Amino acid sequence: MDNKKIFIIEDDANLLYGLEAQFAADEFTVGTATGEEEIEEIIDELREFNPHYVILDLILPKVDGFEIIKRMKADNELSEKQIFIFTDVSDEDSRQRSLDLGADFLFLKDEFDTFEFAEKVKKILSNQEKMTGREDEE
Repeated sequence: MDNKKIFIIEDDANLLYGLEAQFAADEFTVGTATGEEEIEEIIDELREFNPHYVILDLILPKVDGFEIIKRMKADNELSEKQIFIFTDVSDEDSRQRSLDLGADFLFLKDEFDTFEFAEKVKKILSNQEKMTGREDEE
């Protein structure tokens, strides 16, 4: 897939820059938000950037990650974007809630460093690409 675009919403600067570097090194075009923005601004940025994938932390300074998932899934332009949750929130209710709202994958920060997480996401995307490769010739 040419020109893969990923948008990362993460308030921890080290994680944000680490992930950005990992994906940029693998020729992704990367957009970022720190979660310091209002939700409207984040949704506008997502629409404008039009990523294929979104990495989202659930706990952000100004906005609730669950609310971002809800807003994306209710938005015609964003509803089909794949959402990878990368969070410290490990209780079963939150995990289930984020998946019920429409997140595609959920990873816990204490189980992966940024390199491992980025590799895991790339592997999932690569596998999906192989599986859907034939259908993408529109």
